Amino acid sequence: MKNANTKGVLVGCVVLLGANCIWAQDWPQWRGPNRDNKVMGFTPPPTWPQALTQKWKTAVGVGDASPVLVGDRLYVFTREGGDEVIRCLDAADGKVVWQEKYTAVAVTGPAASHPGPRSTPAVAEGKVCTLGVGGVLTCLDAATGKVVWRKDTKAWPRFFTASSPLILEGKCIAYLGGSGKGELTAFDLASGEPKWKWTGDGPAYGSPVLMTVDGIKQLVTLTDGAIVGVSADDGKLLWRVPFTAQYNSGTPIIDGQTVICSGPKGGTLALRIEKQGDGFTAKPLWKKDQSAGIYNTPVLKDGLLFGLAPAGRGATNLFCMSAKTGDVLWTDKTPRGECGAVLDAGAVLLALTSDSHLIAFQPNDKEYAELARIKVADTPTWAYPIIAGKRVFVKDRDSVMLWTME
Repeated sequence: MKNANTKGVLVGCVVLLGANCIWAQDWPQWRGPNRDNKVMGFTPPPTWPQALTQKWKTAVGVGDASPVLVGDRLYVFTREGGDEVIRCLDAADGKVVWQEKYTAVAVTGPAASHPGPRSTPAVAEGKVCTLGVGGVLTCLDAATGKVVWRKDTKAWPRFFTASSPLILEGKCIAYLGGSGKGELTAFDLASGEPKWKWTGDGPAYGSPVLMTVDGIKQLVTLTDGAIVGVSADDGKLLWRVPFTAQYNSGTPIIDGQTVICSGPKGGTLALRIEKQGDGFTAKPLWKKDQSAGIYNTPVLKDGLLFGLAPAGRGATNLFCMSAKTGDVLWTDKTPRGECGAVLDAGAVLLALTSDSHLIAFQPNDKEYAELARIKVADTPTWAYPIIAGKRVFVKDRDSVMLWTME
């Protein structure tokens, strides 16, 4: 298994989000190398199996944070009792290489049923960055687990943190704060010292993404009441458009100069970001009532958006929309789990729904065409999966496991 990444190496190095070299099958942060849920190097099996082969399963604690993969190391962020635990596992056998933990705040109120971390780690430039439920931002050495620096902000939104940090050009960028007031902050990756910060709305439960318009890099993120673009160089606010959905839990989708965001009770909104004089403007393109479900961000493929829409009573339905017009092209009526992830795996789309099933279906705009539906866990799967070659890494309620397509 350790040689799988070697065979899948890219020709040369791809430099993304501050990583020195990203391998074809690496999944180093929330929603993958570009935060867009696009899988590289996957070849669908000639015949889909009825079941996958489980290679290992390791108990790691509760949490909805997605695991990340870099080389032959898997990084998992969870909760055990009163501690938040960051583990590095050997991806081949699931054995612990190192772990580090600290005392975390108790998760109370409506969020108490999900006491573990929801924020996915970011791994780049030899570091691992995590954001705990109570606003504890940690930077570790990826090889040893040694703490490089830690910030206890003692601040979190109503349902605790869910925004995932990113690493960009020697900086760890995280959206910190509580309801009504927050700070999108860039910390020096080596020292932890703030390089810049934008103070504005409270953080949402989605995560920032990187966008470049006219050569200017900007961080696009939902807040608790808007969608904003902030300069990646100095933290200056470049544009802001009001947007409120249930929890604002989606991550913005970037398509060239277009930004699309979606969420329950807020619909789906598309904006075109353009340079105007010394600043930028966000021009509305369309807005539709159709929306993605809680903690689901649609994946963009060939001008189409594929996601999971709210279907009532804790269920969702798979849907397809036009990214150009926002028109709904089809909706599958089969009830799925409360949330889930859809990934672009090239010739097929793969979805892991919280009812613990991995689904393969065809990427077309005519109808839902299912290829396979395979059970991959015995408990709910809220975390996003990792697809790496023939390997499928899945985090359920309290364990992480490796399945293979053989």
